[in-house]
Amino acid sequence: MSKADQGAELRLLRARGGAPRRRQQRPDRFARITEAETPGSTVRYIETGVREKACGLQGADTCTHPKARPVIKGTRPLLICTRRRTYPRLEVSSEVVISKLVSQPGTRPNHFLARALRWGR
Repeated sequence: MSKADQGAELRLLRARGGAPRRRQQRPDRFARITEAETPGSTVRYIETGVREKACGLQGADTCTHPKARPVIKGTRPLLICTRRRTYPRLEVSSEVVISKLVSQPGTRPNHFLARALRWGR
């Protein structure tokens, strides 16, 4: 199908009014699923919408939260060592532990945007 045929087809679909309405329903469904799946206050930073591209209409979903990348990709385990004389006091199973070296286990990835896109199809 040539570019001219695609353009003519898009104009016909827009004239009928059905295709843009259906294309608008998909981002709305995605937004509802994302609100349910998003952890914490990150939901306020998610922007969804439909944009016109060269190949036609396309949904755009972005998360602008400053900590979105570590949540989506996860973090690796690491050891935290204090540089001062004061050591961190931690409560582990109702006992107070004071240690210079603390192990942080890391976090698993939580790709909530991809999961919402899969469910919103």
